Amino acid sequence: MHSGHCKPLLVSSCACTLNRLILAANRDEYYRRPSKPADFWASNNEILSGLDMETGKEGGTWLGITKRGKFAALTNYLQPKIDVNAKGRGALVANFLTSDLDSFTYMKKISSEGHLYNAFNLLAADFNNSKGDVVYYYGSKGERDPLPLKPGLYGLSCGLLDTPWKKLQHGKNLFADIIKKSQDIAREDLVQELIKVMNNEEPQLPDTAIEEQGKDFVRPILSSYSAVCVRCPGYGTRTNTIVLIDGEGQVTFTERTMLNSDITQWKTSTYEFKLQ
Repeated sequence: MHSGHCKPLLVSSCACTLNRLILAANRDEYYRRPSKPADFWASNNEILSGLDMETGKEGGTWLGITKRGKFAALTNYLQPKIDVNAKGRGALVANFLTSDLDSFTYMKKISSEGHLYNAFNLLAADFNNSKGDVVYYYGSKGERDPLPLKPGLYGLSCGLLDTPWKKLQHGKNLFADIIKKSQDIAREDLVQELIKVMNNEEPQLPDTAIEEQGKDFVRPILSSYSAVCVRCPGYGTRTNTIVLIDGEGQVTFTERTMLNSDITQWKTSTYEFKLQ
């Protein structure tokens, strides 16, 4: 299995009429890699995220939000070989959540330091009632400058933003169908519908784009890797995260995470709070 830990397939929609953010994400990772499920940090109860506990990478995270409306999410970029001595990418999210920098300033800083990490995609956002919502994307294999994201529907896997991988397009189509009816269903039902999308295991083959990017490493696992929900021996989708922010600044953060490296054991936690 690839040592690059391709993390979430992430699909987000910004600034809906009633929902300012609807986000559904998967974390794909080795089942044995130690981590803490989502919770407010013991060292800072303003920050909500899961935490990587891998030796040397402790405290990094793949997705998180603060009570003040800072949000960030990370995916790794699928590449055949990685640099084992590069800096841990999980710090990219954690550092934004703990910093005083706005999303644009932070992303400009990261764009100048991207070469220090194995390839990645990063979303950083400020959901602040007084200043309006600002979302930026930066891909270290893409354009040099961060890209501001206008309200719309986006998909991000382990390629660049909206790279037309078939599994990403399939996930976006399923996601879009739910977004259309999101104003007419209860919040709890919306969360469950999105979790169902993120656990779709239908292979989307053939996909020459994934093969071309992943080369020899990805071909043996292509049938599993080409689904929204990845299921390989000892590796795959081990966390689903749904984040909703409504027009009043109410946040609903739901995480469904695997227990004991066992795909039959899952724990679901929901946190609700209002942006400060």
